[in-house]
Amino acid sequence: MPSLPVSGGPVPVRPGRVRAEPVMGTVVSIDVRTPLAPADLAAAIEAAAAVLHRADEDFSTFLPGSWVSRIRRGEVDLGACPDHVREVYRVARACRERTGGRFDPAWRGDGTLDPTGLVKGWAAEAASRVLTDAGAADHCVNAAGDLRARGVASAPGRPWRVGVSDPFDRSRLVAVVEGTELAVATSGVLERGAHVIDPRTGIPATELVAVTLVGPDLTLADAYATAALAAGRDAWTLLVDLAREGWAWLIVDAVGRLDHSGGFPGQVAAAASAPPASPPASDGSRSASAGSR
Repeated sequence: MPSLPVSGGPVPVRPGRVRAEPVMGTVVSIDVRTPLAPADLAAAIEAAAAVLHRADEDFSTFLPGSWVSRIRRGEVDLGACPDHVREVYRVARACRERTGGRFDPAWRGDGTLDPTGLVKGWAAEAASRVLTDAGAADHCVNAAGDLRARGVASAPGRPWRVGVSDPFDRSRLVAVVEGTELAVATSGVLERGAHVIDPRTGIPATELVAVTLVGPDLTLADAYATAALAAGRDAWTLLVDLAREGWAWLIVDAVGRLDHSGGFPGQVAAAASAPPASPPASDGSRSASAGSR
């Protein structure tokens, strides 16, 4: 999904209900549907926004004072970092093992450990937990297209509906995911070129153009979608295993073929649009550990 270059402070979209927060080089929207007193609602949204900014401050590779930057320079050991920093590194390592190295937080050529490929998903998941703890049980946190939705979108019990864009035609959808407990992450290559690389081969991902994962945790969904995209045709083993664990998935390949897991939670189109006559030029390459939005 695209990132939106923005500047300035928080931008209220609908006061007291939705806020678009410029953070982590993109815009994260916080949409609360639970009826709360104005002061309680404002406090819940502020607390969620604070989690997002803390994640940016702690994990940004562009900030010299972030924990990630200090670890990379050898100024501090991981064991001396706060609990949430150690947890992100632990999850990154676990995702590397789970995906057979397709998602590799250490892949930078120099072997430097870099967990930032799953930080956006982790931050949105953490913000969602903060909202729930604050009494805002019905909400959706949208981190530039990776979403964590809980509760209901509206009374009486209407579930959240999340559209998955056709990678070849952004004016249409290839799926609509429905549920009251959703973590939805999409990784793709068309908008930014073949910038996701299989860490095991060093080859850019081109066989698949979009992978969507739906499951119980946005941190893992973010990492698994990136790993599957990097794996290309070899993603089937991972996707089948994830389906056995309760994850749902949808993929679109480079010629427009669409496939999805059984029991996908929502409506799925028969096919994606036809791909363009010539593929878009790549604007550079990044590791699978850097994510794809």
